[in-house]
Amino acid sequence: MPIYEYACRACDHRFEELVSSSGATLVACPECTSDDVRKLFSSFSAKFVGGDMPRMSGGGGGCCGGGCGCGGH
Repeated sequence: MPIYEYACRACDHRFEELVSSSGATLVACPECTSDDVRKLFSSFSAKFVGGDMPRMSGGGGGCCGGGCGCGGH
C-alpha cells in the first residue's frame, strides 16, 4: 500500500496516510477528523547500492526540477 501526503482544508494540518491500492479508503484528518482533505504532490529519492545503478533524486516538482534527467534546462 502506498503512503500519500495530505493537507486538511479545514485546519491546514499536513499528514501521511497509508491508502489501499483500490482507492476505496476514506481519508480524514487526524487532528480535526474532517474528510475535506487534498492529496499533495510529493518528491522522493532513491539510492541504489552496488553495481552500476544510478543515484536518483526527486527534483522538487516535475521535469526540469532534476528528476527526469533534463538537467534543469
